[in-house]
Amino acid sequence: MRIKGYAVFALLLIGMILAACGGGGAAQNPTAAPAATEAPAATEAPAATEAPAATAAPSATEAPSGTTGTTDYSRISAELAAAFNREYEGTTVSLLHGLSGEEELRFQATFEPFEEATGITVNLVPGSSTETIAVKVEGGTIEDIVNFPQPGAMASYARQGKIIDLNQFLNPEWLQENYNQGFIDTNTVPDANGNPILGGVFQRINFKSAVWYPKAAFEEAGYTIPETWDEMVELMDQIVADGDTPWCIGIESGGATGWPATDWVEDIMLRTTSLENYDAWTRGELSFDSPEVRNAMQVLTDIWFNDQYVYGGRAAIASTNFGDAPTPMLQDPPQCWLHRQGNFITTFFETNVPGVEAGVDYDFFYLPPIDEQYGKPVLFAGDLFSMFNDRPEVRAVISYFTTYEAIQPWIKLGGGALSPHQNSVLEDYRSDLERRMAETILNADSARFDGSDLMPGEVGAGSFWKGMTDYVSGSANLDQALETIQNGWANVQR
Repeated sequence: MRIKGYAVFALLLIGMILAACGGGGAAQNPTAAPAATEAPAATEAPAATEAPAATAAPSATEAPSGTTGTTDYSRISAELAAAFNREYEGTTVSLLHGLSGEEELRFQATFEPFEEATGITVNLVPGSSTETIAVKVEGGTIEDIVNFPQPGAMASYARQGKIIDLNQFLNPEWLQENYNQGFIDTNTVPDANGNPILGGVFQRINFKSAVWYPKAAFEEAGYTIPETWDEMVELMDQIVADGDTPWCIGIESGGATGWPATDWVEDIMLRTTSLENYDAWTRGELSFDSPEVRNAMQVLTDIWFNDQYVYGGRAAIASTNFGDAPTPMLQDPPQCWLHRQGNFITTFFETNVPGVEAGVDYDFFYLPPIDEQYGKPVLFAGDLFSMFNDRPEVRAVISYFTTYEAIQPWIKLGGGALSPHQNSVLEDYRSDLERRMAETILNADSARFDGSDLMPGEVGAGSFWKGMTDYVSGSANLDQALETIQNGWANVQR
């Protein structure tokens, strides 16, 4: 979640994060990329928030200074090239977003080089949420560009014919060159006639396929980073043999209890079945009772229901808050050694255990693959931007989002930004932790958005959360839990 990158951390301290999985007024999933109710994608304490130094206005074929070098903007779209020739100088583009606090300041900084170079003013309007978007669309007051909570929400407006097809002006060769295909697939949705359109693009993402561990203690114990699932199981068994507990797990999250379990299932699905099956599953075309989903559930069960593997045993999982779950890992000595969660979780490390240092007291490794035929996939969430109003200057702004230059100022400031762009500069990241996450994403064989956030809210933020919680707590067996989850689709308006 953008808790699932927006400033959810503050919300969590004052109450409960509610994460949205793509529909209606459902609570928002803390691990996806929804509006102001998601967890921060930060991997360390926020850095200074001053804007980057102004850059000289580039020509139509040059990127702002200090980026990846020379970018031929005419290869991206005619409108972006025209913008850097200052053909739209004096125009204004409105953008509805869901960021706040430090993240909003960093977001503002990303537009300063663009505005100076093009003469276009980008008017940032805070407050993007499922409810706000619906009201503005209904009233005809929706901004030119909208930062959507989830791809599922965007897809619902595409089916209504409200979303502009970005394929009309974005060069598909550029998109395939600068994005992992998974980022494009996520935003390819049917329009009102059932025809596929490109409904949006990602500017910033966060990384979810991470396993966190207490680095100094881990190395002192002589443990090594597992490269395969079998090696991870061997590590788990070695930790047990040494008299300790491998995993720290907690899924309590107030009204959103259960969402961390859905993330585990999604990561396992990507490692045990095809992308086609994953996509069919998130669309409701592959049942939760299918062999593929049952298999993923069994992989999870083998870990979660083994009391030797989980701190506090299975009985503690449903009652342990997700933000507190990894805290025992950072004790001296560690009470548990592994915690799978998105990169936002480091905010909780540093709040719950003041003084811990990234790369010293904690680190991460990529959640290993299970079946080699499915390669090394990554699960992600991120900032999705879509167009509602079609004017040349609006096309230019959203075209700009497909370049690394559009996120580079934030990355140089540090704090919560990972680039999905293949032309990104890894040296720009201010921490080794973020740099290695970005590199993992760029080298992934495939990428898919958080599955529960692709599902309608009735399922992703409803029956999926409940079914997983029932199963983990022991109030339902696997058959009953899968039936509960699948029944959520009956309430979805197609």
